[in-house]
Formats: sequence, structure tokens, C-alpha cells
Amino acid sequence: MYIYTAADQKGKTTHGEREAESEKALAAALKAEELFLLEAKDKAAVSGRRFNVDIGALIVALKGISILDKMFFSRNLAIMVSAGLPLTKALEVSGDQSSNKKFQRILADIKSSVVQGKPFGEALRPHQDVFGELYINMIEVGEATGKLALVLKLLANQMKKDYDLRKRVRGAMTYPIIILTVLCLIGTLMMLYVVPSLAQTIKELNVELPLSTRIIIFISDFVVYRWIWLLGGIAIIGVLFWRMLKSTAGHEVFDRVVLKLPIFGALVQKYNIARFCRTLSYLITSGVPIVKSLEITSSVLGNSLFRTAVHEASAEIQKGTELHTILVKYPQLFQPMVIQMISVGEQTGKISEMMLRLALFFEEDVTATTKNLSTIIEPLLMVVIGIAVGFFAVAMLQPIYGSLNNI
Repeated sequence: MYIYTAADQKGKTTHGEREAESEKALAAALKAEELFLLEAKDKAAVSGRRFNVDIGALIVALKGISILDKMFFSRNLAIMVSAGLPLTKALEVSGDQSSNKKFQRILADIKSSVVQGKPFGEALRPHQDVFGELYINMIEVGEATGKLALVLKLLANQMKKDYDLRKRVRGAMTYPIIILTVLCLIGTLMMLYVVPSLAQTIKELNVELPLSTRIIIFISDFVVYRWIWLLGGIAIIGVLFWRMLKSTAGHEVFDRVVLKLPIFGALVQKYNIARFCRTLSYLITSGVPIVKSLEITSSVLGNSLFRTAVHEASAEIQKGTELHTILVKYPQLFQPMVIQMISVGEQTGKISEMMLRLALFFEEDVTATTKNLSTIIEPLLMVVIGIAVGFFAVAMLQPIYGSLNNI
């Protein structure tokens, strides 16, 4: 026995219950009545969930929609639309191909809206938190201009580039994070077990302790006897840092500091420039007006300083100011080469092409930087570890050697 939702040729939905051997047989029976099956659920399973917690449904609800899910959906949908497949059928096939249950439900809802006669872009609006403003606006423009397949290909390519860049940056950061985590763990264990034993021996020598030794012993005593204060202090600092990032001013200060960090600051700057150029290029290519394109682009940039600069550019460009003239005011964000290329693009009427070239250049630069990042960071980490180990060894052994000299 199935509980089903179906729609007729006019898009009117109906709900009901019907017995069938399988969901496929149910769809065939409804089709004979000129009804299109939208959703079917096993009645027994639905009744059983009324009194029991459905762990599978809970996991599905908590699981997010990854950028890969959206990328494959966009790419496959573009192929099917280009081949002349009706949008409703293409959405149905895309839902069947997806392994993400939550995404399947979203696609089923979108398909249902399209069957009822809504445009594809409008059907995506209730799921803006999943697809984002950039995606929906480009789809709406693609529908209006008859370039939906092209727009879907551009979106899939955009997500592929974003995914590759994020993957490279995260991969470059994995090694130093693991090393620093292990170093902190070893340091904590030494303060808990090794230093107290050595401290007891050193105190029995009755010699004057150097400053470095007193610092190590103080830290060890604090960790051993006042660990609850330590955890409380870490928790308070974490909450304050989180609150700071939630505030506009605090997030801006953090982003400003990140941009000034050696190595990482340049990497963040190039990543945001690459994303700014590629997103703006695709929006202009899709036919979105330049002002709207800048507004959408500002919303997808990760650094708040870049977001503010691009948002202000969208306001200034309405007054007739050229884009390169506006971006000159932000030399700490946009390199001279970016300004010059945009200027050439505006003068020749090929700004979209110039932005795409800039995006490719900076994406390759980010790739090269991330490949060399581990080579740069590894010796720096070795120096930090060497200094830490050397300081600990000198601090704990110096009093012992001092007592031997007195003997």
C-alpha cells in the first residue's frame, strides 16, 4: 500500500493511497489515468515512523549538500537539456542518479514546482540556502535568454574550479595542522607526566633555578593542579573569538590580519581575486547586468574586505564610474595587473574575456603556491620544534649540571 502524490497535465496535484506491486507499477497505473507520479511512500513504513525515531531520516536531515552534488547535478542537467530532454524528465533522472537522499528530496520538490508551471529559477528559490544567489540568478537569466544549457555548463565549471581551489588550500594546510596538533599533544603529556618527576628531583638539589626552568615548572604545575582553569580559559577565549568573528567589525579585523600574514596572506588574496574574476566573467557572459553581477559576486567572496570593496564598486558603477577606476582605491586587495587587464577589457568591450584570463592566471598561481607550501612550511616547523625541544632540554638540564659543578 502506497501513499502517493501525483499531478495531472495541467499541474494540479492530488494525494491518495493505492495498492501496487512496486513503485514502478504504481507509476504505470497512474499514467494510464493521465497522472504523473511525483512521490510515493510505503504506508507501513510511514505508520511505523510515527512512534519510532527514524535514524536514517535524521542522518539525511543532518547531512548537507556538497559542492560535488551540485556540480554533478548541473553538469548532467546541462547534457540532458542540450540533448533536448524535457526539463521535468531531466530533473527526474538527476534525482535518480543522486546518492544524497536529502538532495533527491529537494530535486523532487523542484520537479514538482516545474510540473505545476513554475519557471526553473523560481522553483529553485525555496532552496536558496542550498544553491545560493549566484546559481539562481544565472539560471533565471539562462531561461530568459534561452541559454539554460550554457549557463548550467558554466555553473558546473565554476563549482569545479571552486572545489579544486578549496581542496588544494585545505590539502596544503593539513600537514602543518597535524604536526602542530601532535606537538601540542606531546607537550601536554610532558607537562603532565615528565616535568613533575624532573621538577621533584631538581628541587631536591637545593640550587637556584634559572628563569627558563621556573617557567617550565610553573606551566607544569598549572596544567596538573589548575587544569580546570586552563580549560575554562580556553573555552572563554574560544567563545570570545567566535563572537568576534560573528560581528562585522571583528570579522573585518580578522580578515585584515589574515591578508598581512606571510605566505598565507598572499594565498588568500590570490584565491579571492581568482574567484572574483571567474564569477564576474560567468555572470556577464550569462547576460546578467554589470551592477547585479557585482552584487552577486560580492556575496560569494570569502574575505570580508573583498566583499566590501566589490559591493561598493556595484554602487559606484551606477554613477558611471569605470570598474578599474573604482578598484584602484583598493591597492591592498587588487594587484596592478588586475586593474590594467580590467581597464583593457572595458576599453575593448571584452571585459568578460579579460576577467576569465585573470581567473585562469591566479588559479594557476594558487595551484603552484599550494604545491610549494609544504616545502616552505616543513623547514619552518622543524625550526619551531627544534627551538621548543632545545628550550625544554636546557631548562630542565641546566640546574642538574649546575649542581654537578658545585660538587
